[in-house]
Amino acid sequence: MILIEDTVISDDIKEKEFVCNLSKCKGACCVEGDLGAPLEDVELPILKEAYPLIKKYLDPRGIAAIEEQGEYVMDEDDEYSTPTIDGRECAYAVYDKTGTLKCGIEDAYNDGVIDFKKPISCHLYPIRITKYEHYHALNYDQWSICSDACTLGEELKVPVYKFLKDPLIRAYGEDWYKQLEDEIEGE
Repeated sequence: MILIEDTVISDDIKEKEFVCNLSKCKGACCVEGDLGAPLEDVELPILKEAYPLIKKYLDPRGIAAIEEQGEYVMDEDDEYSTPTIDGRECAYAVYDKTGTLKCGIEDAYNDGVIDFKKPISCHLYPIRITKYEHYHALNYDQWSICSDACTLGEELKVPVYKFLKDPLIRAYGEDWYKQLEDEIEGE
């Protein structure tokens, strides 16, 4: 376990290797699971404001789901997530011509239409954050749908924390990430 500021980071984040392999998984994380993508409270007004700009990037079924359910939904644990299409794929996900799910929010961001890349929970995956009163716990979420990402990560020798450098900096800042690197690489 690694302790940095108010975060507790599991050893798996330094020890496991991971590189998304979209050509193999086809974006399964956007469709598998019980709910849509977990959302932070600060992301709710951002999605509400950006939705009119994102809409042109979305599939008609995703638009229908959002217009029926809202830009976000609250689950039974009083936490927010993205709406889903018929309880399956995220309403913001779109299939490309190869049948791979991509993020319509990220497409709008990449085109410079909005300045919000995508929900931090998506950007950080396979790290999941559990927030407690005085600290955050960062854990590696090992899921069978990502077995190809684990294989590719092992082939390329890329640990989770290096693969997720940009989203970790987005979530916790450059100084925090430097401390993480120093802690791991100084061992």
